[in-house]
Amino acid sequence: MARVRVQELGEELRSAGLLPPESEDDLAPITVVRRPGRHARSQDAGPFVGRVSEGLRERLADRLPFAAQHLTVLVAVTAAVLVVVAWIRISASSEAVPVPRAKTSAPATPLADSPSAASSGAGPVVVDVAGKVAHPGVLTLPAGSRVVDAIRKAGGARAGADLTSLNLARVLVDGEQILVGVAAPSAASSPAGTAGGGSAGAPVSLNQATLEQLESLPGVGPVTAQKILDYRNAHGAFGSIDELLDVDGIGDKTLAQLAPHLTL
Repeated sequence: MARVRVQELGEELRSAGLLPPESEDDLAPITVVRRPGRHARSQDAGPFVGRVSEGLRERLADRLPFAAQHLTVLVAVTAAVLVVVAWIRISASSEAVPVPRAKTSAPATPLADSPSAASSGAGPVVVDVAGKVAHPGVLTLPAGSRVVDAIRKAGGARAGADLTSLNLARVLVDGEQILVGVAAPSAASSPAGTAGGGSAGAPVSLNQATLEQLESLPGVGPVTAQKILDYRNAHGAFGSIDELLDVDGIGDKTLAQLAPHLTL
């Protein structure tokens, strides 16, 4: 039975072109020595099997497009490519991802309790509060304080004191005098023997003058005097006499007339 199967296998391989044509050696009788047991094999089948293996190797070598060394090179190249790909993946996964820093919010600036604390970064101001107040005298207040703060620190205005001539919201200027409830000395009064309408008295304080005092200055009428007051109320105390040029209606000529009769 085994011989018949081997012969059939040989015919199939020859018909497929994987074995050379049958020779006389193949037709030689094969002595089969049966051994006890169900699956006994023939020892004489070895030469035939060897020829089948050799024929298969020759046929496969003829049909394969490359030799064994080509296969070795292909395997080596494939392995190198896999190593490079693995290295790239490892490098990409190990790169540190920058974490954005959390922005620290600036501390909230506390609101000023009163207008007096508006300019707490500057030095204090020293003013002279005179007139109808409880405790007149020289006072020291924080920078940015207002006229109302100075009057309050002086003990407040006395009963019946007229405060309409004062701008209570004006920011204090260091070194100024605040007259509460009394009129400032008129700069328009002329000493005896002085001719004409020139004002030979004390200069008028530009930051404290009333409407009437401003009107008494040369070249200043009711309209210009009111504009000076409006500018002072809007922008605070004048920093210099030349700042009058910013008032509408006052030019270089008018400023030259006013400068000798003014002080801050």
